Parts: sequence; structure tokens; C-alpha cells
Amino acid sequence: MASKRQGQMPLIDHLRELRKRVLSSAIAIVVAFGGGWYFYNSILVALAKPVCDLRTAQTSGAASCGPLYISGVLGPLDLQIKVALMTAVIVSAPFWLYQLWAFIAPALHRKEKRNSFLFVTAATPFFIMGATLGYLILPIAIQALLGFTPESVSNLVRIDDYLDFVLRIILFVGLAFELPIFLLTFNLIGFLRGRTILKPWRAWIFSICLAVAALSPTGDPLSMALLSVPLILFYFIAGGIALLVDKKRDSKVENVETGSTKIAAPTPITE
Repeated sequence: MASKRQGQMPLIDHLRELRKRVLSSAIAIVVAFGGGWYFYNSILVALAKPVCDLRTAQTSGAASCGPLYISGVLGPLDLQIKVALMTAVIVSAPFWLYQLWAFIAPALHRKEKRNSFLFVTAATPFFIMGATLGYLILPIAIQALLGFTPESVSNLVRIDDYLDFVLRIILFVGLAFELPIFLLTFNLIGFLRGRTILKPWRAWIFSICLAVAALSPTGDPLSMALLSVPLILFYFIAGGIALLVDKKRDSKVENVETGSTKIAAPTPITE
């Protein structure tokens, strides 16, 4: 009875652990928020580049920059807070993703924790690659979307709406690159098999498209396709790798069981 109780974690301890992880993540976001606030103008210039050269407009003293505009007394302050906050969430993502996994890891066995090291080492570079790709495809996506503007019609874009679109794409694509890492990590620790991942492929595709439709910055088909297609490809690639891992794991287990059977086989006694 004592060993059973020692192997279980009371609910209050789970809540304390959750509070600790949430607090650590919040502190990281607040620290990154300070950096985003300090480098606000540089970040704004980089994010506005697909639409206009804001640095040149600021240097020349131009009254406007392309189709971007801002309105309202609180508009500039709201814009700086939004840019700093979204930048903080993106920059600190590797840290709070680690905190999420650290909250799950105590429930794993020692071998599973060793296999889950893949998540810790691969999550950060994959997120950085996804966020970078999201930033690199911005000019193509924005030019394609603005290209639907009818001729002789001005398309004025609120800068806060534009930045919300840009930052959400960067964050969403960065998190999308985490999908294969989660699936493969769960496969390595024995929670999911390759067949379990790939068997409900229709439901997965529907869920991915539904999530993209709900979280996409815009509801237009082009941006939804740009976000959903990579996710679906990552899903099938992760499922295929998981099948290979399962095949190798099953082969090892079969060899061990065969060897044990041979060793345990009784020697016939002749009289």
C-alpha cells in the first residue's frame, strides 16, 4: 500500500506543478515583452517590409507608407502593446513549449523520459524554422492577397490589422512545425503507434482544416491552403517515420522473445 501511494502524485501536487510551469512561462513572456517594447520600431520596420519600406519613409519624413494607416487616439499605444506582446509570445515560444513538456514528463517512466529528449532538442529548431518560413512567405502571401483588389480601387490597410495578420501567421507556422515533433515523441515513448497515427487520416485532415479555419488570420481560401497543406504533409511524414520506428522496435522485441524461448527450451531426457 505504501509503495502504491508513493507511485501516485496527489492532485494538489499536480496543481502546484501546473502553477509553477505557468508562472515560469509568464515570466519569460514578460521579459520578452520588455525586449519587444524596446525594439518596437525595428520590429515594426521588419514586419511592414512586405507592404512598404517604412525605414525609408521615416527617414524621408513621408506622411504615409504605402496603404498602411493608423487611426484613433489610443491606436499607437494599442499597436505598440500588440506588437510587443505577440513578439514576446513568439520569441519565448521555445521556453513555454519546454515548460509544457516538463509538466507532462514526470508521468513518464525513465526510459520514456530518455526517449522524450527528442522533443526538447528538436522543438526549438523546428519552431525557429517554422517562424522563419512564415516570415519568408509573407511577401508572396500578402502580394497575392492584395492582388485581388479591383482596379481603380484604393485598398487602405489598418496597420494593427496587418500586423495581427503577420504575427499570427509567423506564430501559427512556427507551431505547425511542432506537429511532427509531438507525434514522433509520443511514438518513441510508446503512447502512439504509426498505424494509430495514420489510420484515422481522414479525421486528421478534417481536424487540421478545421483548426486552420478557426485560427487562420483571415478566412480566405488562399491563406487557409498555405497553412493547412504543410500541416497535412507533416502529419503523413511523421506517420511514415513512426511506422519505420515501430517496425524496428517490433523486430527487436521479436528477436528478444525468440532468443528467450531458445534459452528456456528444456533439454530432452533420454533413458
